[in-house]
Amino acid sequence: MPVGVIINSLAIFIGGIAGGLVGHRLAQDFKDNLSMIFGVCSMGLGISTIVVMQNLSAVIFSVVLGTALGLGIHLGDKINVAAQGMQTVVSKFITNGRTELSQDEFTATLVTVIVLFCISGTGIYGSIVSGMTGDHSILIAKSILDAFTAMIFACTLGLVVATIAIPQLIIYLLLFFSARLIFPLTTPMMIDDFKAVGGILMLATGFRMIKVRMFPTADMIPAMILIMPVSWFWTTYIAPLLA
Repeated sequence: MPVGVIINSLAIFIGGIAGGLVGHRLAQDFKDNLSMIFGVCSMGLGISTIVVMQNLSAVIFSVVLGTALGLGIHLGDKINVAAQGMQTVVSKFITNGRTELSQDEFTATLVTVIVLFCISGTGIYGSIVSGMTGDHSILIAKSILDAFTAMIFACTLGLVVATIAIPQLIIYLLLFFSARLIFPLTTPMMIDDFKAVGGILMLATGFRMIKVRMFPTADMIPAMILIMPVSWFWTTYIAPLLA
């Protein structure tokens, strides 16, 4: 049962509705400071999963190679293009309402929100872990952050933020059920190393949210695909040689 996925989507929907209806009453300073706290919480979640790492070399190799691959194929740019297409569809049903942003600013901000909720490293990682192990804690913790994040963005963008919960639910359900097929092929060490890579992506996301450094988190996503085979190869062939 994809409990964590459902909770996460409901959190975005409810947060988007709440922000769209009453968010304009919140002070800008309140919104900015709360966004920084979200970033710190994301970093804390990342650190808590990095510590379960089993093979440091395999994790580092996967992150470096995966990010290089993502940058090489311009994965982040492709994800932004897909988000723009999603925004075009959404805008046919819900406009930007009373927002003070220009149409270009509105579009750019909405694309950022779509990427954040639908293609974030934390969400992908949490959905896969939930499907593999039944551990929904990452997605539930993310849901708390997402509810308030959706509310803050909806203060500016309006009710359109709530509709992002629909494509997000579809993407995360696909990841959840795909992970259940992969789990029988994995080992505990592979899963721990996968969690560690996901933690690194969450840490990078936190830095982006507090605007310290804009890590290419979308381009880092291939690392989450590479880590399991790399972890298996390292444990099976490299580690015995070093021992």
